[in-house]
Amino acid sequence: MAMAFLHHNSFTISMEFPASLSPSPPASFNLFLSIKTPRFLFVKKVNKSQQLCHCNSVSSSGQQLQESVVGGGGGGGGGDGWDGKYDDGKGQFSNLVKEHGWQVRRMVEEDNEMRSVANIQAEAFYEPLIIFNLVFFKFFEAEVLAGLLYRLRNSPPDRYACLVAEATTSDSEVKQLVGVVDAIVFRDASVLEHLSGADEYLYVSGIAVLPNFRRKKVASVLLKSCEMLARFWGYKYLVLRAYEDDLGAQTLYANAGYKIVSSDPVWTTSWIGRRRRVLMIKQCNLT
Repeated sequence: MAMAFLHHNSFTISMEFPASLSPSPPASFNLFLSIKTPRFLFVKKVNKSQQLCHCNSVSSSGQQLQESVVGGGGGGGGGDGWDGKYDDGKGQFSNLVKEHGWQVRRMVEEDNEMRSVANIQAEAFYEPLIIFNLVFFKFFEAEVLAGLLYRLRNSPPDRYACLVAEATTSDSEVKQLVGVVDAIVFRDASVLEHLSGADEYLYVSGIAVLPNFRRKKVASVLLKSCEMLARFWGYKYLVLRAYEDDLGAQTLYANAGYKIVSSDPVWTTSWIGRRRRVLMIKQCNLT
């Protein structure tokens, strides 16, 4: 049996699997995630003989999800975070947008919903591998969930929101989440130089839609909900980044009113093998 560990900040992910494991783990391979305790465990028990290997990183696709949290009012800058209560008592922003058969609300901080959000973003940003693909996908999914938990615990409710999209009508009592986007208040100086008169802005990231629901206006509705949130919170500008070679994403954002204002410097991308990104902004009408 082999065991692998993934270390990230204060998190440790461990995994056990047979030494003869094929590229896809067996059906009995399970993922156990503790939402209340920041420790994640992958387990497949076989026998007492062990081989150890270590993994210190996950797919580079995660860079779009690895944005720092900027503290502000409401206790977000402190180590203990906020008290977990929203101004409306529920924190859902019920139906920020309701269009094209989809509605967007704030994510409910419940186990199943947070796992669904992590799964949607992991499926969207994970880069498949030739071997042990499912194993490393589970690593990546756990990393995404860890990032979500960190943002929730260290951001005041008026500076970070995870928004989710679902169908306006559903035959089942529990509606399926089909898309997700993160909206975070930032104040990066390199971005602010493009925003006249602003000292902060709403940064849009981690937008993801389940494969079966793409090209059905879900992403457009999610983007519009971010604009509604910016107006609600009183921020004049929305900011996002897209890969320079991803013309599909750039077209989506341009249709939503975003304009390219700059791109990553060449020396920060070509030398280390990172894909170059463009910075896109949109100005809101707060009136």
